[in-house]
Amino acid sequence: MIFVQIATGGCQSYLVGCGETRAAALIDPELSQIDHYLALAAQEGVRIRYLIDTHTHADHFSATKALAQQMKVPVVMHRASPAPFVDMRLGDGEMVVLGKLRLQVIHTPGHTADSMCLQVEDRLFTGDTLLIGGTGRTDLPSGDPEALYDSLFNRVLTLDPSLKVNPAHDYKGRTHSTIADEIATNPRLQKREREAFVEMMRSLSLTMPTHVTEALRTNMSGGKTVARLLAEATAAVPFMSLVELKARVEAREDNLIVLDVRERDAYEAGHVPGARLLPRGQLELRVNQDLPDPTRRILTCCELGYISTLAASTLRDMGFLHAVALDGGMKAWREAGYPLNTGREA
Repeated sequence: MIFVQIATGGCQSYLVGCGETRAAALIDPELSQIDHYLALAAQEGVRIRYLIDTHTHADHFSATKALAQQMKVPVVMHRASPAPFVDMRLGDGEMVVLGKLRLQVIHTPGHTADSMCLQVEDRLFTGDTLLIGGTGRTDLPSGDPEALYDSLFNRVLTLDPSLKVNPAHDYKGRTHSTIADEIATNPRLQKREREAFVEMMRSLSLTMPTHVTEALRTNMSGGKTVARLLAEATAAVPFMSLVELKARVEAREDNLIVLDVRERDAYEAGHVPGARLLPRGQLELRVNQDLPDPTRRILTCCELGYISTLAASTLRDMGFLHAVALDGGMKAWREAGYPLNTGREA
């Protein structure tokens, strides 16, 4: 069996493949590692056939949808997954076939309703159901401590004690454990009575994962993250430097429209001389009235450069093919000591 573990901070993903046929699957891939996964598959000489999420992640952004679009391979999750982009929905006791390998599905709800573990040869990919020295939390959407108790004590912990445990997260640099080790040393598994375990899970005081709302939204729906929207906009938009804009403003270039897309109070507190105000939230509604000539060069600016990049991308999509964004934003303009006008432009 081909096996490679990829750590991204505390997130763990896995490349698993058949050594004979070179068919492989990616388990719990993370969005920022897409290029790494593709390079790894080439290095290992495998063809990725399936993209598998063990559950709906709340603490990082899954790469399954993006990779599926790029590689034209199916996304695989448990049938309880709410994600509309899942191509293959699996049930308890079913299998994914990878050449000579068989990935056996064990439905293990509790951390989420769609959580599943995958057993292949001597390994068990446990997602967030069973962690090294811990378990998945049950206080996020569709979490259920009663269900987690059943999944752990009636399913996972009854398996071969020698099975290697490979979870979706570990923040201490550990690569794996075994079921026997977890039964013996995992503090949460020492609460072997249902009521004691459930009470413990309900009384945990845990901080919310970073970006939990955005992660759930994008992983459940296939929508785009803010970072992805910005990356796509950045790839489609040219930029102008602060120095170049200053020179063109001082030269009073007629063909350049500087469009400040901040709100009015920020604009009036200080803006590029000659800049027009058109808040990003009103752009689509006012574009025909305020920007009647699509052949003009339009430079968008905002406080930090992010909103103006999205605005320039929107303008280009709407036919303003000469739209560009200011590299650096008004914060950098002020820090450079460049000229500012206040109040409303005449």
